[in-house]
Amino acid sequence: MTDEATELEFRKVADAFIDVANEQIGSAPKENVGMALLFAASRFNAFVVASHCKTLERYEADQEKAIEFFTGEYLRMLKENLEDYRRAFEEAISPGPN
Repeated sequence: MTDEATELEFRKVADAFIDVANEQIGSAPKENVGMALLFAASRFNAFVVASHCKTLERYEADQEKAIEFFTGEYLRMLKENLEDYRRAFEEAISPGPN
């Protein structure tokens, strides 16, 4: 799979999760939905880490590396998305052409 195809697949899957989250906002506060997504991501990623380990010793050895990877990726993605929203705010309040 090419990098572009991988990125498209990634965005498609992410958008599907966001669609489900948006549906949940109708019956739960958005803060709870956000925390549920965070919990689901951590639960699924723990499964991913465990599924790559053949032994408990390997699993325990890989935990810290996995924690560093996933927290680093989350922080990077959160910063990117916060910047996107900052730009949206700026565009919404910027004056039009004179």
